[in-house]
Amino acid sequence: MLKMICLTVAIATTLGSAAHAADLEFEGRTARAESVAGGGFVLHTPDRQLRIAAQPMRSDTASPMFDALFALAQQEMDQDRVDAIRDPSFDEGRPVPCECFKTGANWPYVWTRDVSFAADLALARLDPQRTRQSLQFKLSEARDGMTPGLFVAQDTGSGGSWPISSDRIVWFLAARHLLDDSAFADQVWQALQGTLAQDRAMVFDAATGLYRGETSFLDWREQTYPDWTREDVRFIGDSFALSTNVLHYQALRLGEQLAGQRGDATRAAQYKAWADALGPRIDARFWREDAGQYMSYIGEAAHPVPYAKYDLLATSLGVLAGVLPTDRARRALAAYPASAAGSPVVWPQEGNQPVYHNRAIWPFVSAYSLRAARLLDDAPRITSEVQSLMRGAALAGSNMENYELLTQKIHVDEGALSGPVVNSERQLWSVAGYLDMVLLGVFGVEADGQVQPKLPVALVQPLFGTRDRITLQMDGKRYVLLKPEKMQGELLVAGKTRRDGATTTVQLVPEKGQRPFAERKDADPAPAHPAAAAYAPATPAAPSAKREGNAWTIPVPAQHVLWRDGAAVDAHDGVARFADDGLRHCLSLTRRADALESLHSPTTCIGPQQRLPGAQGWSWTQPAAGRVRLRLQFNNPNGPINTGVTAAVKQLAVRCAGQPTQSHTVVMPHSVAVQESTAAEFDLPAGACTFQLQDGFNMSALQHFAHYTGGKGGRAGVLNTADVKALLLAPIAALAGDRP
Repeated sequence: MLKMICLTVAIATTLGSAAHAADLEFEGRTARAESVAGGGFVLHTPDRQLRIAAQPMRSDTASPMFDALFALAQQEMDQDRVDAIRDPSFDEGRPVPCECFKTGANWPYVWTRDVSFAADLALARLDPQRTRQSLQFKLSEARDGMTPGLFVAQDTGSGGSWPISSDRIVWFLAARHLLDDSAFADQVWQALQGTLAQDRAMVFDAATGLYRGETSFLDWREQTYPDWTREDVRFIGDSFALSTNVLHYQALRLGEQLAGQRGDATRAAQYKAWADALGPRIDARFWREDAGQYMSYIGEAAHPVPYAKYDLLATSLGVLAGVLPTDRARRALAAYPASAAGSPVVWPQEGNQPVYHNRAIWPFVSAYSLRAARLLDDAPRITSEVQSLMRGAALAGSNMENYELLTQKIHVDEGALSGPVVNSERQLWSVAGYLDMVLLGVFGVEADGQVQPKLPVALVQPLFGTRDRITLQMDGKRYVLLKPEKMQGELLVAGKTRRDGATTTVQLVPEKGQRPFAERKDADPAPAHPAAAAYAPATPAAPSAKREGNAWTIPVPAQHVLWRDGAAVDAHDGVARFADDGLRHCLSLTRRADALESLHSPTTCIGPQQRLPGAQGWSWTQPAAGRVRLRLQFNNPNGPINTGVTAAVKQLAVRCAGQPTQSHTVVMPHSVAVQESTAAEFDLPAGACTFQLQDGFNMSALQHFAHYTGGKGGRAGVLNTADVKALLLAPIAALAGDRP
């Protein structure tokens, strides 16, 4: 009972009480909305007064603030419609004709993940033509004239972009809504085949059954990855992210669907098999039982350690994809922390990083969390996300890119830790997230016109007041929700539904199976949420290993955990010892404090490793049949660590006497010094073998990047090279079924 009373008070403060329905107050800041003649509104924020014109879609509730902010989101969506886009790194910043959506007031370009998430949330249903054109801008053929197919462009990014960043697959999350246009559907099918084939060949890891690469959207490395990735992103390219794997799962299911529709039974079966295998791997490998959550990412195949980092977008996408078991999905979302201002996009926070992804609320992520909460009937989370989306837009006077976690301000001054470091008004995916909150989150209007509300009881008083109904008008149709006759439980759903011409009227009723308020006890525990702003312990230094005779000795400081080849190991009296078994092993440390765990230290690997000098070809005599791990020692100075399109992508081919050729992808991202590439593992027979580097494919090979003028690999032509110094070869344990 106490839990629900507190929740109701919190939402009433945000939406306004029945007596002051136009007011919103939070931490001493107040916003007020008032309607004006002609259907418009005036929004008074703490810093300015904003006029909002009458809009095509209109909500009519007891809250002028709710209605005004819905109109504001439409107004900002219209402001993001452009006839040309531009970016300083493309065509020297000159306008590029495109009847598209730009990314935001400060981001006048089209970026793959931004427009895709925005389209999936709302744009595809509200402006399908412009959304298609925006998505088409991110499709490209190869510019060598010989590589067949159509591909989705991965934007400039970490270490020189794809495949260090590999979430371009999100494009299909948006495209799936727009297949009623046959020409576009054909393009989607072509791009799906080409992109899935590339990713399967160059991003998929057969040993773990997962796709490698960076977390989707969380692409400022040290904001969410260990600080030591600031100048070495090789680990990111070798690791596995929950969000990126869920997006691949979704794309594979779309491939199965489209192949079936086109009578391509072979491809349909292949995509189905890949998706069927990927789903259980996602659940098994990312679930962390001690936290009751799904990890944002895990370590590389050589050292697949769990990371105590969680992100709300990844969890929400997993819920929505149906790839997570319902019981775990409910537990994960319920356990994910939230502040009074809203849900952080990552948790726990890093104390040495400024506000951006770290210590921040991102409205589009809140919108996905709201969707996931609806699917799981999580009324408190639905309420919290509606509250957060409204509060942010009202106090800022715009649907901002992001907000500080505790104050929900668009900037807090904390010296070197100030932030959000970057912010923008009318950010496209924030606008789309707000629109989705109104259409689906409150009124329950699905893209197909079905009305399936899941409205928390806590929202009834502020939205309905003394009224018996609230109304949404869109696309010449009218949707009416009738106030429930009984207020019991936490969630209201559709009861009797009546359709009369263009009007659909839904009677809200308590969801079946809920207990009435009167039967709830004060002892009913709320989920034990750790503080949303809790800081992880500092990341430790790399472990130091010392060879003593035929064994290795590794000091393990107090409150630290030593990890070996992906698993925690016991240490006695502050020391761990391992016999030298003639194989290569990888070690890292984490620090634990107050039930929180740090990110992993840099990895230290022990055991034998051969260095074969050279740049292209190497010979090796394998002493006995066994498995080896290969990396290239290289330098790639073709761009900065945080951007570009010239990650060097090669195929490492191995030929051994009497055996067919084996080949794996190795990636050499932008570097600041000599570093090691991503790994390739091979099973070799005893005897002579040769290793040869062959050409691969990177983003500079796409015609899309012929317009790139912000670095190498653009207008001057394809660039897929690195300065290779040597091949590193290490014997490792043979695969024994599924790795830990």
